[in-house]
Amino acid sequence: MAPLSPLDPNFPIERQLGIDTSPVVLVNLFALDKTDEQSFLQTWRDDAAFMKRQPGFISTQLHRAIGESPTYLNYAVWESTADFRAAFTHPEFRSKISAYPASAVASPHLFQKVAVPGICVA
Repeated sequence: MAPLSPLDPNFPIERQLGIDTSPVVLVNLFALDKTDEQSFLQTWRDDAAFMKRQPGFISTQLHRAIGESPTYLNYAVWESTADFRAAFTHPEFRSKISAYPASAVASPHLFQKVAVPGICVA
């Protein structure tokens, strides 16, 4: 598995998985060596194909940092934390993520929409 580096060390993904709420958005920031980009993209593609088949999956989008930075950001929308937890802890998914390049470090975090009057809705 790609090493995990929590966005919030006080509340890592393992703790977030225990909170049942819906819907949720996974934001996952990946840092890696530039030489590993192609293998990273293939592994991410395989992971995304698995996730797309899981109950509760809504959508995903991968973004690459501009310029020379080999940094990627993925966000995925799930119907619930329970659905994401089932996919994230599934043995098939766990075996797939071991294929990430050694330089890849993942920083996954779950989020909920926030309503801001006049700007965005929840």
